Amino acid sequence: MTGHLKPPYNCSVVCSTVNRTIPTIFNMPLPACFLGDSGKVTTVVATPGQGPDRPQEVSYTDIKVIGNGSFGVVYQARLIDTQEMVAIKKVLQDKRFKNRELQIMRKLDHCNIVRLRYFFYSSGEKKDEVYLNLVLDFVPETVYRVARHFNKAKSIIPIIYVKVYMYQLFRSLAYIHSQGVCHRDIKPQNLLVDPETAVLKLCDFGSAKQLIRGEPNVSYICSRYYRAPELIFGATDYTANIDIWSAGCVLAELLLGQPIFPGDSGVDQLVEIIKVLGTPTREQIREMNPNYTEFKFPQIKAHPWTKVFKPRTPPEAIALCSRLLEYTPASRLSPLEACAHAFFDELRQPNTRLPSGRELPMLFNFSTTGSRAAQNSLSLNALN
Repeated sequence: MTGHLKPPYNCSVVCSTVNRTIPTIFNMPLPACFLGDSGKVTTVVATPGQGPDRPQEVSYTDIKVIGNGSFGVVYQARLIDTQEMVAIKKVLQDKRFKNRELQIMRKLDHCNIVRLRYFFYSSGEKKDEVYLNLVLDFVPETVYRVARHFNKAKSIIPIIYVKVYMYQLFRSLAYIHSQGVCHRDIKPQNLLVDPETAVLKLCDFGSAKQLIRGEPNVSYICSRYYRAPELIFGATDYTANIDIWSAGCVLAELLLGQPIFPGDSGVDQLVEIIKVLGTPTREQIREMNPNYTEFKFPQIKAHPWTKVFKPRTPPEAIALCSRLLEYTPASRLSPLEACAHAFFDELRQPNTRLPSGRELPMLFNFSTTGSRAAQNSLSLNALN
């Protein structure tokens, strides 16, 4: 897809109605509409990400490509009205279906999730080609790039950053899981961070899905290094606990300075997991996928967690990893249980600061709904 996605140089503008499967296209000539020309102003008719469907004109400038992939292209731009930077994710829209990412993003509202500000449709160069454009919060860095920066400098990421980033990741997972949404692609590249404030926002809901018990799901999902073992075993009735496994992989990677399970293929991925966790028992395999009947793995003992990590790794970090990276999905900690773990106790101390001396980002501003759920799972100490 990457090779075929080019900025549209026509002025087609689309007003969308959420209740319709196929958006209505209007060819409306606008004064200046040059997406991709950084010096020009682009004006579109866009619908707010949240709230009533009231299309409005939105203008932006300083446009440049900052990413692309099989999904499409991501641009950076500046809103004319507020001068704020935004990211615009442009994906080819199949007119036969509603876009699942759009539907999910419209219902999410959390400080640790990238916000959908607006969305609009644009026509492509080919006839009947329609693109969905998601106007999102712009956050300058990713956990992946931050970790790579420290690795290149042959240093270890300060443990306070690991705590702050992981805590916010678990907060975001607690929220989306409470909405019935499973992200299905948790990895360092999808964790946006502001290097000054250390605020983390979960992004890229292109693989996300509202999981409904009894409805099958594809098992070939999630980036390989972070793929839960039940997915490797071909489970189609998995739960949001696959996100917890992925989060455990992210934590381990930040502690190790490299991926903990760097498999070259699906089978090799399982081999890497077995090297650490040992061979799964028949019962564990049944819990991961009841339909998996083959059991021909060599019997390998679990490697002690303390020997997986470097000698100076905090014991609480190792203990948390061991509770996230469990074969049995139901045995993994819930996101809120993870937030209450002793590894994050330092964040609950009033005098804790970032290495720059700056105060920690807001970590305990749970919503009314979130607070009730949190109080059921967290100690009072964790919320104060």
